[in-house]
Amino acid sequence: MTDTRLLKKSIEESGLKISFIAKKLGLSSYGFALKRDNKSEFTASEINTLCNLLHIDADGMMDIFFAEKVE
Repeated sequence: MTDTRLLKKSIEESGLKISFIAKKLGLSSYGFALKRDNKSEFTASEINTLCNLLHIDADGMMDIFFAEKVE
């Protein structure tokens, strides 16, 4: 399960626009929002791309994309 709060924080800190990130993932902005908000799951390649774009390290990846519980 994705920790939406941490992902949004990483996006804000990156300064990248949602539309740019979505395009890099091959998604529409709406499709990205569905995944970001846990309505759909990220694929492994999407997680890899996001980590590279947002400069998320291995620990951050585990915290954001493999959270057991989120608020």
